[in-house]
Amino acid sequence: MTKKVETKVVKRTKVEKQMTLLRAIERIVDVSKDSKLKAEAKADMADEVRYVAERYGITERQAILFCVCMERGPRRVDYDDLASHLDVSNIRILSYAEDIDALVRRRLLRYRDAKDEDEFDIPQPVIKALKHNEVYELPARTGLDCASLFEILDELFEDLSDDAITPNDLIREINTLFQDNPQVSFAKQVKELSPGSQQDKLLLLFFCHRLVNKDDDDIRFGQMEDCFVNSAAFINAKGLLRSGEHPLMQKKLIEHRCEDGIADTTRYKLTEQTKRTLLAEMKINTSEEKLADVIKAKDLKAKEMFYVEENRKQVTELKSFLAPEKYNEIRERMQKTGFRTGFACLFYGGPGTGKTETAYQLARETGRDIMIVDVPQIKSKWVGDSEKNIKALFDRYRELVKKKSAEGAAPILLFNEADAIIGIRKQGAQSAVDKMENSIQNIILQEMETLDGIMIATTNLTQNLDSAFERRFLYKIKFEKPDATVRQHLWQSMMPTLSDADAHILATGYDFSGGQIENISRKATINAILHGDDSNSLSQLTAYCNAERLDGQAPSRRIGF
Repeated sequence: MTKKVETKVVKRTKVEKQMTLLRAIERIVDVSKDSKLKAEAKADMADEVRYVAERYGITERQAILFCVCMERGPRRVDYDDLASHLDVSNIRILSYAEDIDALVRRRLLRYRDAKDEDEFDIPQPVIKALKHNEVYELPARTGLDCASLFEILDELFEDLSDDAITPNDLIREINTLFQDNPQVSFAKQVKELSPGSQQDKLLLLFFCHRLVNKDDDDIRFGQMEDCFVNSAAFINAKGLLRSGEHPLMQKKLIEHRCEDGIADTTRYKLTEQTKRTLLAEMKINTSEEKLADVIKAKDLKAKEMFYVEENRKQVTELKSFLAPEKYNEIRERMQKTGFRTGFACLFYGGPGTGKTETAYQLARETGRDIMIVDVPQIKSKWVGDSEKNIKALFDRYRELVKKKSAEGAAPILLFNEADAIIGIRKQGAQSAVDKMENSIQNIILQEMETLDGIMIATTNLTQNLDSAFERRFLYKIKFEKPDATVRQHLWQSMMPTLSDADAHILATGYDFSGGQIENISRKATINAILHGDDSNSLSQLTAYCNAERLDGQAPSRRIGF
């Protein structure tokens, strides 16, 4: 007897030393087959069962059921499969339902249909880990950042799509996830917004998940159907969504998509405001962000500017007004007297006269960030979205003003090359495009009335300026073409090696703008790099100047050769 016991102990010690998950599972499957889970079978596989249970953090009975599911599956396993393998009655196998539920919660199993818990399978991550003799661990659910939280949401909504979890169970899991991660602003914002019922909350989260994880901002009814507990709830929600009376739409969290100026009542998206606030951590590229870039004052490069005398005085005066201390003083006094506090400025004049660069330098020298609007992009290819884009643009600017004013310097809103949006409005507009353009202009005019900040618009064409806009610009500066003296300064600032005499000849011989002089200077630099000739001879520069003239006219004979 003693001898047998000693032999048995030695044998089990060898098994323990050679134990792997795959070998243990294989042994459990072999021993449990047709065993009815009798005591002797349990004893024969006790070491393996204990090993699997400890590795996965589950009970021994759950370990046996997991191994059988792995053998009979790993796809589409049901209670009949378990009963057949163990050779037990269907009644007995149903008594293990709580153990199956526990394995599902541990993510070692998942229901194929959460509404009908008769079939289950082994998730792919569990199988993948097992191939490497590793235990699948639940992803960390605490201490998450927003990106990690959305990774978990992606898994959860994937389970919903696969019917592995019910909408009610999903929202419970998400609520727990949010409670465990109060540091994530997204979780806080969802709670504060309180979109209504838990059903509405789940739908909002689905929209956010689709945008962040799938880059999908065009949601149709077929996609959102899984979020509803039953058909009646889905049908009711569709009616509210179509009519625009759904709570998420009334709270301006989602909206219809538009095409050709008409709302499509079968397609939906998050509003720009929702993207900007609720999804701020994920840095979603909203429409108004595509329309405008913000450049920090510290990132603007210094550039010496040259103006005719009258322009120099005007720009110097405007710069003094925009200096933070003086600007705040003026703004407060205007508030007390009931005047509008916004500074709207119009820079107009020919191309290349320094309008845009002056706006940049004013921003840099007064320590203000500058929000540069891409005017051509305002006119969205979807007529109807343009009005929303321009409203969202001003909303974003107001937020920047509020934030930066607290720090001491409101930013500048720059509409560069604004001819297309401040021109004369079309009377009796009939086409959708004409109506859209008039609508955009009306919105901008309204925003200028309530502007609390600094707006600069640049334009080459003033004869087409709508009188309503002209009245709303407090400061108007006409940028003149540089005179000969200024042109000489421009030549020498851009080409420091140029002699006074050559700079004078070029300045008096060619009536160029600063932009044209810069073009020629760039050509000379490129030539020097390509050919190693940085002498910048007057004859070569003259050739560049002649090429810059599009009209083919010969230069003035004042050059003298």
